[in-house]
Amino acid sequence: MLRQGYKQTEIGVIPEDWEVKELGVLGDVRMCKRVFQNQTSEYGDIPFFKIGTFGKEPDAYISRKHFEELKLKFSYPKFGEILISAAGTIGRTVVYNGEESYFQDSNIVWIENREDIISNKLLKYVLEVVKYNTEGGTIQRLYNNILKSTLFVCPPLAEQEAIASALSDADAWIDSLEQFIAKKRLIKQGAMQTLLTPQEDWEVKKLGEVADVYRGGSPRPIQDYITNKSNGINWIKIGDTSSSGKYITSANEKIIPEGEKNSRKVFVGDFLLSNSMSFGRPYILKIEGCIHDGWLVLQNYKETFNTEFLYYLLTSKYMLDQYKSKAAGSSVLNLNKELVSSVEVLIPSLSEQERIARILSDMDAELEALEQQLAKARQIKQGMMQELLTGRIRLV
Repeated sequence: MLRQGYKQTEIGVIPEDWEVKELGVLGDVRMCKRVFQNQTSEYGDIPFFKIGTFGKEPDAYISRKHFEELKLKFSYPKFGEILISAAGTIGRTVVYNGEESYFQDSNIVWIENREDIISNKLLKYVLEVVKYNTEGGTIQRLYNNILKSTLFVCPPLAEQEAIASALSDADAWIDSLEQFIAKKRLIKQGAMQTLLTPQEDWEVKKLGEVADVYRGGSPRPIQDYITNKSNGINWIKIGDTSSSGKYITSANEKIIPEGEKNSRKVFVGDFLLSNSMSFGRPYILKIEGCIHDGWLVLQNYKETFNTEFLYYLLTSKYMLDQYKSKAAGSSVLNLNKELVSSVEVLIPSLSEQERIARILSDMDAELEALEQQLAKARQIKQGMMQELLTGRIRLV
C-alpha cells in the first residue's frame, strides 16, 4: 500500500506533488564542434578535453584564435550547465565552471537548460541517478534520442533548492576531505624525501648483495593447474592487490601442488615487485603461495633491512629513478632480475630504519583513517541522494 501523499510512477514511488518528465523538455542537446589532432598541441592557450580526460587534466591545448572562432560559430556551454559523457563511461557528469576550455565534439554533450523546470544545481544530482533508456541493451553511445527520452523526477522549485543545498553540503564535505588527504600525501612525500636522504654513516650496496632476487614462473597451460581443492597453493596475481595497499593478504585462485615445481614459491614477509604493470610497485606478502613470471620476489633480506623500512625505500623516488634510468632505451618499461639486483639501496642502522619506518607508518595510518572517513562520506551522500531524490525524506 502506498504511503499517504505518494503515487506510483514509471520510475517508482514519488510524492504526489512531484512530476516525472523527459529530459528533452529542458531544451536541445548541444555539443562542441569537432577538433582534429593537428589542431591541438601539447602546450597552448586553451585546455582541450577528450572523453578520457573529461573532468580531469586536459588532453591537449588549442590556440586562443581557434578557440574564439569555434565559440562564434558553434555551440558552447554556459556557466553551471552540466556536461555529460556520451561515450566511454556513459552518463558521467561535470558541471561547467565557466573557465575557458573546449570539449570533444559529440562525445561530450549538454542540455541547454532554461532552469524554469529544474535548476542546474539539482539537475547535476538527478543526472547521477537517472536510468537511460537502453531498452535492455548495453549502449556504446548516449545518442541524443536516448538522452532526450530519459525520464527524471522533478520536485517543485522550492524543494529543488532545499535538496540541492543539502547535497551540495555533502559534496563540500567530500571535497574538503579529498583536499585534506591530498595535502597529507604531499606532506608524506616530503617526509620520505627528507628521511631517505643518504647520511654519511649509511651504507650503500647493490640490492642483489643484501637480498635474493628471483623471477616467478608459470606452469603451462595454467588452466590445467587451477584448482578449488583445499590442498591447492595460492596463485598470486596482480588482481590480488589494491592500488593503495601495502600487503597481499589473499589470492583468488589456487594451483595444484604439482604446479609448484614450474613456478616460484614465496613466503610471508617476502616482497613482490610488479615487473611491468605498475613498474616496480612493491607489496609485502601476508600469505604463502606461488607467483608467475609477471612478478619478481625479494627474499632473505632481514639481516640487513627492517621490512617496513624496505617497503618505503622501494617506493621512493630514489629507487624509481634508478629503475627508469636502467630501463631507459627499452620500448616498454620492464624490470628483470638483473636490473633489480643492480640497483643501489641505502642501508642505515637497523635502529634508524625502525625509527624511519615508524614515522612513515604513522603517516600511512593517518591517511588510511582519512580514506575511511572519505569512503563513509561518499556512502552517506549516496544514501542522501536515494532518500531525497525519491521524496522519501522531504525537506519542505
